[in-house]
Amino acid sequence: MNTFKHLIFGSLLILFMACGGNKDAASFFTIQLEGNKTQFQQNETITIGLGNKKNKVINKVEYAIDGKKLPVTNDKVQLNMPQLGNKILTAKVDYEETSVEVSEKIQILAATAPEIYTYEIIKVYPHDINAYTQGLEFHNDTLYESTGKKGKSSLRKVDYNTGKVLQQIDLDNTFFGEGITILNNKIYMLTWRSKIGFIYDLKNLEKLDNFQYGESKEGWGLANDGTKLFKSDGTEKIWFLNPETLKEEGHIETVTNKSIFNRANELEYVDGKLYANVYQKESMMIIDAQSGAIEGVVNFGGLKNKVTQHEALDVLNGVAYHKERKTFFVTGKNWDKLFEIKILKK
Repeated sequence: MNTFKHLIFGSLLILFMACGGNKDAASFFTIQLEGNKTQFQQNETITIGLGNKKNKVINKVEYAIDGKKLPVTNDKVQLNMPQLGNKILTAKVDYEETSVEVSEKIQILAATAPEIYTYEIIKVYPHDINAYTQGLEFHNDTLYESTGKKGKSSLRKVDYNTGKVLQQIDLDNTFFGEGITILNNKIYMLTWRSKIGFIYDLKNLEKLDNFQYGESKEGWGLANDGTKLFKSDGTEKIWFLNPETLKEEGHIETVTNKSIFNRANELEYVDGKLYANVYQKESMMIIDAQSGAIEGVVNFGGLKNKVTQHEALDVLNGVAYHKERKTFFVTGKNWDKLFEIKILKK
């Protein structure tokens, strides 16, 4: 029995020493970046090196970002990452018949500043002043709308010309409704903090199924590109959801050329871009749906002043694109007007 205990103790000691050795080895090296910076622009070429504190004999160093190997030429590397935001830069160092990996947190931001846009009102339509608008989307020439607040959350089919609600499904009072999107004759709808979404039949609004959220903490906005769903959650991340399994299969992070931004709310997808209401602001971001770069900002200043002013009036929210008319429709929470607009470069 004593022999067995000694064997176990010896094995654990060897394992502990091995782990400790690797941990100590990691302290031998540091990643050295140009100017000691941790923020860089997409496609920027920077100088990269390895600090060797104990003058170890190094056989090989391989650099990678999020597991993707970075080719290095003359200590230079180009940060041509397809997706921007927070990244982990690693260096795998082979030295003295062993290897160790060291890492550094960096941010890769957009290459250029967002362009500024304004708007032109094409037409004004009536809108339910009691609708706390969360999601807005066209299918053919019919407008679909989701509303929020517990006890007032609903999914609606609307005649946008008159503002008349053609059909309405109310959510249980425990749910706070959020964004919607339509794909393959199904309406996908989020709730805010319940970590659950609903799937409805497009024709009759009959509820077909529920789905649970994954890593994303909340439900804010939804959109789709015809193959996958985009989901905002109140952070800098916009998640990709498989429309069949509703599993999260990656994400982008919304960034400008100066910082990571976390206020994407209601979403609409048009020709490779995500149009996202900025939470609590009279503006909308134009986001590259592949990289996360915020390429433009639409200033909707003054639009809220054009609706009836009342005690329950709230922020701009809700954006839908009409494919045939090639115009956007925007409104807000408890606004009595729906605006058809064109976006213009300022």
